[in-house]
Amino acid sequence: MTFNEWGLILTLAALAFGIRVLGLAAGNRVQQSRFAPLLGHLPGLIVISLVATSLANQPSQTWVAAAIALGIAALTNNVIWTMVAGVAAYAVLSHAALL
Repeated sequence: MTFNEWGLILTLAALAFGIRVLGLAAGNRVQQSRFAPLLGHLPGLIVISLVATSLANQPSQTWVAAAIALGIAALTNNVIWTMVAGVAAYAVLSHAALL
């Protein structure tokens, strides 16, 4: 390999290491900030925002199925049962709308 190829490999390795160190330092700084208590809620907030935007222009059976799934999620705290109930509710409501 030529000197230029070795230089490129070493430069990319140094940059990759630098990005990881910078991410570690930034993560530690964020965990020590006043926003640290919010980090535990962030995944749930992201899921809620994604679901809310996907429900924006949907028909009523989609909203009812989402409400049923939300109820199952609140009662069972189980992702699998929530997905099964949501899909089943949507299937039943969509089939009933076709009749």
